[in-house]
Amino acid sequence: MFDHSFPVQDPKLSVVANDIFEKFRIWKLIMSTFAFSSTPELMFGLYLLYYFRVFERQIGSNKYSVFLLFSGSVSLLLEVFLLSLLKDTTTNLLTSGPYGLIFASFIPFYLDIPVSTRFRVFGVNFSDKSFIYLAGVQLLLSSWKRSIFPGICGIIAGSLYRLNILGIRKAKFPEFVASFISRLSFPSFSNSPPPAPSRSVVGTISPNTVRRAERSQPAPVTSSVEPSEEAIATLVSMGFDRNAARQALMHARNDVNSATNILLEAQSH
Repeated sequence: MFDHSFPVQDPKLSVVANDIFEKFRIWKLIMSTFAFSSTPELMFGLYLLYYFRVFERQIGSNKYSVFLLFSGSVSLLLEVFLLSLLKDTTTNLLTSGPYGLIFASFIPFYLDIPVSTRFRVFGVNFSDKSFIYLAGVQLLLSSWKRSIFPGICGIIAGSLYRLNILGIRKAKFPEFVASFISRLSFPSFSNSPPPAPSRSVVGTISPNTVRRAERSQPAPVTSSVEPSEEAIATLVSMGFDRNAARQALMHARNDVNSATNILLEAQSH
């Protein structure tokens, strides 16, 4: 399914500054964001796009649609500005692919997604986020400066969204517009789980609600060990009530992922 949305690039879609500034073929720059330049870039790019759908669950499809449109549009404008600065109208200075969206997503990934697992390999510390960073570095360096330039533009676009330029983080589309963008974007949109609470959401889940959710599941042995402050802080940062987070962690034996599921189940009741 993804392969149809983001195929390997047709040579006719390669973007050079001459097309933009002398022939005014802006459409070539826009269309190039829907096709990767090579199969390795396609594989790493789709892996990252699939993973970053976590933000849709976190902030909801409507706001994620705003993020998509904002980061894609701003990164395209930055790429045009970059091409005008470099002055070289004879070479292809930008590789193709949705680099703006992918690397804009690394900003909330770094700031909002907590580390849940840490481990060591041959004496080197890793976390569950390390493989995402490695995939991003591989994609960023895949075509050297041709991929670094659009990657940097994407990072800047993500940073501007994070800084809430023009109040963009509070913007919302009408539901029919958000639904239309969702259908045109990624297959994960229509089948994603309900949005998880973001950092900006104040937790309103009561302990009684958590207990009702616990009774709806098979009853594991509740841990008598006090949950770690780090685990509680992780759930609180996602918008959950501190007391509810503590009870969920005790029920889940201090497993953050299981506790999150308990709290989300409680929220849906």
